[in-house]
Amino acid sequence: MIDIDLVYLWVNGNDPKWIEKRNACIGEPSKAEENCKGRYVDNGELKFSLRSVEKYAPWIRKIFIVTDNQIPEWLDTSNPKIQIVDHTEIMPAECLPCFNSAVIEHHIYRIPGLSEHFLYANDDTYINKPVTPEDFFDKKDLLPKIRLNRRPYRKLTLLYRTKVLKRRLGNYVKTIHNAALLIEKKYGIYYNGKTHHNIDAYLKSSYRHTREVFDSEISATLSNHVRSSNDIQRNIYSYAALAEKRGHLCYVTQHTSFRLHINSRKLYERFERYKPMLFCMNDSQFASDEDRKYAIAFLTKLFPDKSLFEK
Repeated sequence: MIDIDLVYLWVNGNDPKWIEKRNACIGEPSKAEENCKGRYVDNGELKFSLRSVEKYAPWIRKIFIVTDNQIPEWLDTSNPKIQIVDHTEIMPAECLPCFNSAVIEHHIYRIPGLSEHFLYANDDTYINKPVTPEDFFDKKDLLPKIRLNRRPYRKLTLLYRTKVLKRRLGNYVKTIHNAALLIEKKYGIYYNGKTHHNIDAYLKSSYRHTREVFDSEISATLSNHVRSSNDIQRNIYSYAALAEKRGHLCYVTQHTSFRLHINSRKLYERFERYKPMLFCMNDSQFASDEDRKYAIAFLTKLFPDKSLFEK
């Protein structure tokens, strides 16, 4: 069986030292999508994500947690599967300090010791049932399965919204579109499929190759310490893999990849109905502290057993 590692980004937005650093660089959180409380607040989501990995994907070789000079207080770093990676180990000085996940993601392929085949996750993404390496990498050629939401008219929809309705695209949507346009310019293909906002599979060699191909465009964004409209979302690595036939397109359904916005109680009911393989508990500018408490109670019920990654 091939070695497969798992990479997380994690931040403790409740840490006074980190808060002081953030406020000095980009100011206090606002209600804006780009710099809201939900981008940074830590409710222990990573603990439950690791519980889901131990329960349903025990074959993961090593777990790298990329942080900004922080370590979760509950994490057992003596566990040989766990390795903390500081931003300074993989990112150039011009990026630091960085509070922009889009920029951090452009550097994860540089993690020392990272396996050729790896998964990437945010700390709010989870596995909900037993999975195998073949759920992420094709059994025959070992290329990654690239999961996207089916959006056949996405480019036209975005053009209509901006040119006809004169509406501004949200930051997240804009960064995905930025990546899609770069791929279209280079390979002549616009991928309408939208990132499924969940655990993704990559080849380190393909990731590095794409980073080199679009070096000038990506480098122009590296000083964006907070999310910005010219960011290039990491879906550029998936789109490029598809364009170069280094991956297999797999459109998701609610059964395979489910995005639960924690401010919507109705989505919890839908979750129970679909019982997805993968899911995301998405925090945002629309979520309240009460929503966050509800989400953690839900995760505690779903993953009650302490993992070997905890002290």
